[in-house]
Amino acid sequence: MDYLSSAGSSLQTEERYRLLVDAVVDYAIYMLNPDGIVVSWNSGAERLKGFTASEIIGRHFSTFYLPEDVRNGMPAHALAAARQEGRFEAQGWRVCKDGRRFWAQVVVRPIRAPGGELIGYAKVTRDLSERKAAEDALMKSEEQFSLLVQAVTDYAIFMLDANGIVTNWNAGAQRIKGYEPHEIIGSHFSRFYRPEDRERGIPAKALATAAAEGRFEGEGWRVRKDGSTFWANVVIDPIYGPQGQVIGFAKVTRDITEKRNAQLALEQAREALFQSQKLDAIGQLTGGVAHDFNNLLMVVLTSLELLRRRVAGDDKLLRLVENAVSAAKRGVSLTQRMLAFARRQDLQPAAVDIPALVAGMKDMLERTLGATIHIEEAFAPGLPPVLVDAHQLELALLNLAVNARDAMPEGGRLRLAAAEVACTEADHLGPGAYLRLSMTDSGTGMDAATLARALEPFFTTKGVGKGTGLGLAMVHGLAVQSGGKFVLESTEGTGTTATLWLPVASVASVASQARPAAAPAAPAEALPLSPMRILAVDDDPLVLAGTTSMLEDLGHSVLAASSAEEALAMIRTAPDVDLVISDQVMPGMSGAHLVAALRQANAALPMILASGFAEQPDDLHPSTVKLAKPFDMAQLAHAISQALRRTRDDHGPGRA
Repeated sequence: MDYLSSAGSSLQTEERYRLLVDAVVDYAIYMLNPDGIVVSWNSGAERLKGFTASEIIGRHFSTFYLPEDVRNGMPAHALAAARQEGRFEAQGWRVCKDGRRFWAQVVVRPIRAPGGELIGYAKVTRDLSERKAAEDALMKSEEQFSLLVQAVTDYAIFMLDANGIVTNWNAGAQRIKGYEPHEIIGSHFSRFYRPEDRERGIPAKALATAAAEGRFEGEGWRVRKDGSTFWANVVIDPIYGPQGQVIGFAKVTRDITEKRNAQLALEQAREALFQSQKLDAIGQLTGGVAHDFNNLLMVVLTSLELLRRRVAGDDKLLRLVENAVSAAKRGVSLTQRMLAFARRQDLQPAAVDIPALVAGMKDMLERTLGATIHIEEAFAPGLPPVLVDAHQLELALLNLAVNARDAMPEGGRLRLAAAEVACTEADHLGPGAYLRLSMTDSGTGMDAATLARALEPFFTTKGVGKGTGLGLAMVHGLAVQSGGKFVLESTEGTGTTATLWLPVASVASVASQARPAAAPAAPAEALPLSPMRILAVDDDPLVLAGTTSMLEDLGHSVLAASSAEEALAMIRTAPDVDLVISDQVMPGMSGAHLVAALRQANAALPMILASGFAEQPDDLHPSTVKLAKPFDMAQLAHAISQALRRTRDDHGPGRA
């Protein structure tokens, strides 16, 4: 009874296992005999492979393999491995009844009797096609992404581990930074930073910022393999693990050196334009002030000149007049510097040999600078001449030398150098050849704030009464009016370099820029002149009155007009005028236009054009004499003589 009960219980257990195995539909679970013949088949096997139990039991399990796998002995290998090692597991393609393939995970285990002899195999197969497809898609995506990253050569794209160690390296990183992958992978990314940046902890701060804020972006200098530096834009993003912890960083670096240089150049150009516009605006104001100041000085000097002639016998009054005249002439010198800055001085450009000019100034410079300052010269051989007013250039160099001397109270070195350079519009000069003439001192130098204002008129760091603040402004005006430029470079504590860029002279340029010289000062005894009828024109009544008085003192009769239009009307009613002297700057019709109109009516009429601005029109007839305000009686008499002489040379003797 007990034996029957035990047998029944065993049968019930086996039935339960059979029902359990047959109920599994996601796995193919079946048995093979020692030769690989299918001896059982569950419903999962039927669902997965398409064979019913009657169709497959008794057939070899190699039925499920691809033909090429069968030829390669894979089924036999699976059974041998399971028999020898106790288990075989693999993945691979398998075939369904309808010929469809699926990706299978296979486990084969040997089944042995209690005595150890092999009685068959248990085989479990699972369809992993969807997982395989997903893995293949992921792998393909990763391959495509890897190819994409490697194809990018304008950006260095690489990964770091959590400690900043480089773990991969793309072609862009190799191109930008110069390292092969095997040279850099495994190294800390801080090697791309300059030593001073590493000392300041910038690499660690970048990673800490990326980890704390989710992103880091910055710009700065980075170092290539060859030691050269480049300006980089850097973005670092953290990479998170499954639990949200930072497991590494993605780093993208771009070389933006050219972009930065272009931006800096644009900013410098904007700053240069701003400075140029500022100086031009100040120049317009300064030129206008100088013109008005010249008119005032004209009145003062004219009155003093007339007064001096009337107090000739009173020594005490004469000394007072002479003092006043000296002060007024200092004012004239001041206006000349103001006009130089405003680029309204009358230049006499000519071909000037710079080494010869400096050699001629050497003694004067040595006396001016003193024994404690050593003068050095560094002139390139064969320098071409420059087109510039030699006298004004000498004054400019003397001004610069005095400034250098004041910056070297304990003595030092002053170096004069010149070299020929070719310039383009990028240098803020017209294309062509220039001479770069520089003066470098070893003095105290200037800070940035002082340097920024150094060219402004009346700006000075010297004490009260020790400088007008017009020296550098005058040099700037001379350089620009000559077709060049003036550049100051200075560092506090190391000295200053003042550089004049002057155009190289040519025969054509000398001829085109040559103009009739303004009337020079007359000798003490003016040439005697016959009394004439002279028309004086000026819109300033004080200047007109002074000019009239001087002409009358010279023995002439004067017609006075306060405008060009009034002068033309007077000429029509008084055609016996022997000479016209007119102001240049007047409202309505200018003096130059008046001269042109009068010359059409009477080409033989001597004419003088006076101006508080030294610059005057270039297209004046050669016989027209230009006279700079303020002028004294001797200069006026000389200008009259010169106008008569030029007219006589052009048209023969006339009534004058």
